[in-house]
Amino acid sequence: MDLRKLKTLIDLVSDSNVSELEITEAEGKVRIVKGGQAMPAAYAHAPLYAAPVAAHAAGAVDVPQGAVATVVEAPVGHTVKSPMVGTFYRSASPGAKSYAELGDAVKEGDTICIIEAMKILNEIEADKSGTIARILCENGQAVEYGQPLFIIE
Repeated sequence: MDLRKLKTLIDLVSDSNVSELEITEAEGKVRIVKGGQAMPAAYAHAPLYAAPVAAHAAGAVDVPQGAVATVVEAPVGHTVKSPMVGTFYRSASPGAKSYAELGDAVKEGDTICIIEAMKILNEIEADKSGTIARILCENGQAVEYGQPLFIIE
């Protein structure tokens, strides 16, 4: 898409009541969001996990009285990570039943989600048998390579 066309689209969005515009063409995809709005959840990054802190472990720092300390526990179980950059979907189409729900038993090789990359729907399979303990992505969320998608126990 050439810069003149892009500038025209930006001007159109800024001068109208439209808050968001997405256009897909052969050359690529453009998404324009009017300023002053929060980034939608679909583009938020995956949660970061810190290793649990053991009390009075070697090198541990004492928290002063009155201060707040937050410890985020690392997820227990096997983490299924995204093998590519794309868009995460829990089902084959909108309104269809999800491939995997919280608490579902899955076998190695079962399809548990889809990642759309370059208009190709890639089925992601469980790489371990077990039970879906956590689903770490929202439907329609952009995911990065190596980003945790599911925890299987």
